[in-house]
Amino acid sequence: MPEVIRVKALGRHLLKDPFLNKGTAFTAEERRAFHIEGRLPPRIETLEEQVERQYEQFSSCKTNLEKYVYLRELQDYNRILYYSLVKHHLEEMLPIVYTPTVGEAIQEFSHIYREPRGLVVTESNYRDLDDILSTYSGTTKLAVVTDAEGILGIGDQGFGGIAICIGKLTLYSLAAGIRPIETLPVLFDFGTNNKKLLEDPFYLGVRQPRTRGAKYYEMIDAFVTAFKKRFPEAMVQWEDFSKSTAFDVLERYRDTIPSFNDDIQGTGAMALGGLLAATDHGRKLADQVFLVSGAGAGGIGVASQIMYGLMHVGLTEEQAKERIYVLDSRGLILSDREGLEPYKLPFAHDREKLVGWSYATENPNMMDTIRNAKVTALMGLSGQGGSFNERVIEAVMENTPNPIVFALSNPTDLTEVLPHDALCWSDGGATVATGSPFAPVEWKGKVYEIGQGNNTFVFPGIGWGVIASGARKINQEMMTAAAIALSTQVTIARIAQGAVFPPISDLEHVTTVVARAVAEAAFETGVATHSKEQIEAGLAKHNWTPIYPIFVPDND
Repeated sequence: MPEVIRVKALGRHLLKDPFLNKGTAFTAEERRAFHIEGRLPPRIETLEEQVERQYEQFSSCKTNLEKYVYLRELQDYNRILYYSLVKHHLEEMLPIVYTPTVGEAIQEFSHIYREPRGLVVTESNYRDLDDILSTYSGTTKLAVVTDAEGILGIGDQGFGGIAICIGKLTLYSLAAGIRPIETLPVLFDFGTNNKKLLEDPFYLGVRQPRTRGAKYYEMIDAFVTAFKKRFPEAMVQWEDFSKSTAFDVLERYRDTIPSFNDDIQGTGAMALGGLLAATDHGRKLADQVFLVSGAGAGGIGVASQIMYGLMHVGLTEEQAKERIYVLDSRGLILSDREGLEPYKLPFAHDREKLVGWSYATENPNMMDTIRNAKVTALMGLSGQGGSFNERVIEAVMENTPNPIVFALSNPTDLTEVLPHDALCWSDGGATVATGSPFAPVEWKGKVYEIGQGNNTFVFPGIGWGVIASGARKINQEMMTAAAIALSTQVTIARIAQGAVFPPISDLEHVTTVVARAVAEAAFETGVATHSKEQIEAGLAKHNWTPIYPIFVPDND
C-alpha cells in the first residue's frame, strides 16, 4: 500500500522537488490541492505508463554516455520514476548507471554537468561543515565518500568522482531499499593532479594540485566529526581512494564511525564469495594456490579476504598466506624489497623460503610464480588489459585442468583476459568470472555463462546489515559473513553453466540474504547496538520500493 505523507510545497516548488515530483502521475485531486492544475499535461498517467514512456526515450539515445546523461536528468527531475525505470530494466541499465559507463561519465562529468548533487568538501569550506550539514536531510543514514584519486581503473578524476558515489547510492536504494533521501554522496575535492582536467576550461572542480599530508587528514577529520555529530547513527562507505591513502583512511576512522572501504573490503568479500561458489562442488578452497595480480586497494583487499576465507575453512594464518602470491608492477612482492609499502607487507614472501624456485630477474614475474608456486587460481586486479595471455593460461593449466580465472579489473578494456579467450586456451576447463558484464560464450557446442564479479552483490547488503543492526563498527566477521552469504546464492545449475556469481536479476534477493548475514554477524560479535527484535524490524523497515505516495496538504 502506498504511504500517505503530508506535503507543504505548492505549485512549481512541488514540481521542482525531485523527491516529491510525480510529473504526469499527479491525480486530479492532488493537482487542485497543491495548485498545479494547468501546469501539467491533461492526461493523468500511472507510474507504469510513465516508465514505459521513459524507456522509449532512453532507448532512443544513441550512445551509452547519452543514456547515462538521460538517466541522470530523470533522477534530478523525479526520483521515484528514475528508480522505478532502472528497477524494471536493471540488467540493461546497471552497466549505464554503474560500471562500465560511469567511468566514461566521470571523465566527462564537467562537460555533462546538469544539477548539483551531494556534498563537496573543499579547503575553503571544511571548517564550516557543521553548519553546512545542518541544511541536509536529518534522516541521512548512509554516505558514500570519495576523494576521487583512484577511480576504477582510470585514476585521478577530481570533481567527476562524485558520479561514482551517486551510482553506488542508486544501488543502495534499488537493492537494499534504503530511501534516496536517507543517502548522501560526498566528494573530497582537495585538488587534482590530472593535467588534462587542470587544463580543461570547463573543469568544475578545484583547480590546483592535490593537497597532501597533515592538511589532507585535517580536512577529513573535520568531515568525520561533523558528519558523526549531525548523523550519529549513520555509516560511511569509503570509495575509490588511491592505494596510498585508502588503507590509512580506513584504519584511521574504522573505530570512530561505522565504515568500510568498498575497494578493499567489498571487492575482497565479492571475490571470496565467487571463490567459495567455484570450490563448493568437487574442489576445495584450501587446495587452491592463488596468484593476485595487482597490489592496489582491490588486490590487497582480495588477498586479505582469501586469507580469512582459508582460515574460515581451517587453515592457520601462516598456512593461508603460504597459498597467496601477490604481484605488483615489479613482480612478486618479497619482504626484502627496498621501500616496500606497509600495506603490502602482510603478503610479502621471504626470499629465503622460495626453496627450489627458478627465476631470472630480481623478483619472480607472473610466469615464474605460476610455475614455481603451482598456481591454480588467477585473480586479476591489475588494470592491465590482456595480461592473462595464452602463455599464462597454459602455464596454469600445467598445474590444474580446471583453473579459476577471475579477471576483475574495470572498465571492460582493462579486463585481464576476455572470457572467450580464457575458455579457448583452457579448452573449456577454466572457471571464468569478470568485473564487467560479458555475453555468454559458446565453446565446442557448450554455452558458458560468464558470472560478473560485481561489488554490487555485497556492498548494499553490508550497508543494510550495518544500519539494521546499529553496528558501532564493521569488523572482519561481518565481511566474511557477506562473502559466505553471497556464495550460497549461486545455484548448482548456474555453476554447471560456468557462472560463479548470481545473475544481476537476483540482486534484490541476494542483497536481502547478505544483509541478514551481516546483521547477524554484528550481533554475534557484540558490535550491534540493536536487539534481535530490532534487527528484524530494521531488515523490514528499510525495504523501500519506488512507488508514489499519496499526498495530503499540510496546512499546519
